[in-house]
Amino acid sequence: MSLKEKVKELAKQNVQDVISIRRHLHANPELSYQEFNTAKYVAAQLKEMGITPKEGIAGTGLAAVIEGKNPSKKVIALRADMDALPIKEANDIDYKSQNEGVMHACGHDAHTASLLGVAKILTQLKDEFEGSVKLIFQPGEEKNPGGASLMIKDGVLKDPAPVNIHGQHVMPLIPVGKVGFREGMYMASCDEIYLKVIGKGGHGAVPELAVDPVLITSHIIVALQQVISRNASPKTPTVLTFGKVIADGATNIIPNEVNVEGTFRAMDETWRADAHEKIIKMASGIAESMGGSCEVEISKGYPYLENDPELTKKSRTAAEEYLGEENVVDLDLWMGAEDFSFYTHEIPACFYRLGTRNEAKGITSYVHTPTFNIDEDALEIGAGLMAWLALKELAE
Repeated sequence: MSLKEKVKELAKQNVQDVISIRRHLHANPELSYQEFNTAKYVAAQLKEMGITPKEGIAGTGLAAVIEGKNPSKKVIALRADMDALPIKEANDIDYKSQNEGVMHACGHDAHTASLLGVAKILTQLKDEFEGSVKLIFQPGEEKNPGGASLMIKDGVLKDPAPVNIHGQHVMPLIPVGKVGFREGMYMASCDEIYLKVIGKGGHGAVPELAVDPVLITSHIIVALQQVISRNASPKTPTVLTFGKVIADGATNIIPNEVNVEGTFRAMDETWRADAHEKIIKMASGIAESMGGSCEVEISKGYPYLENDPELTKKSRTAAEEYLGEENVVDLDLWMGAEDFSFYTHEIPACFYRLGTRNEAKGITSYVHTPTFNIDEDALEIGAGLMAWLALKELAE
């Protein structure tokens, strides 16, 4: 039996365990940087396989190394994230979230379960490969500053140091059975924008006695779109969206201040920094010109994500060998953000997508929604393909 067939057979044998792990995690979600029980559960699973993890990295993160023959010959890394979202689950399933208001609505339960499935496969094939595989179970992907950045600061890419890293993420737009790859730039940077527009409150019937922050805010929101339409190059994908505006007045009350929250996304670090300055200058200037003031806070989030072309090309070829060419698709640029991007700025990286959609089963909801779910048939591929990619890379 070839090594590929052995991986496929082990993935098939272990899939029910992986599904059980995923369902346990789904029923017991924890928010970013609070993954205490999740980390303990993952550690216990690894220890059952005879793997001793290093715990407490960046708080609730952990890492473990699976050694093959000649373990120092080459080290690669595989990453999964563990945190959930502050969403109340609306699915009617046996393994529905038991933590009210918290839900695995982005598939991190599937990522963690798949990586534990990889561990099961690789520990059974330790005599079949040379080198080592570092498994990274990461907290806080959903919240600044990003668990990946904290894991890196805490030395997760050292001792031993991997030469490259793979990560996978569920994709409800891709049918189950398929995966997606993209070489080069793939996902955007992500920054949080907070504006406090300060005026002078008053009675709505005598606006001349007030400085209306609602009016000032409306001008700022509209004007800031010029940062995109007249300052960003049309060749550079950029998004500025404001999703929250709080003006706590009334029909006849002009409030003292208005608070606004939004997101800025880009795919160029130089332009990103330049845009931050323009946002601050324009918002402050407009408010001042209208008699008020504007305090601007920009919480810098994740950088853009760039897949190493050579590693991604090799990984795509390996995926075609494992799944068939017809089951490997091209990915478009994506203005979503992922803190896996921090790894991509440290070592060669490949971040790919795992199809989880099944219209026949009614599994079509997008991530970050109360009805998100996956076709669990994807978990056999989630574990098997990632193990295969690791083995192929170690064989290079």
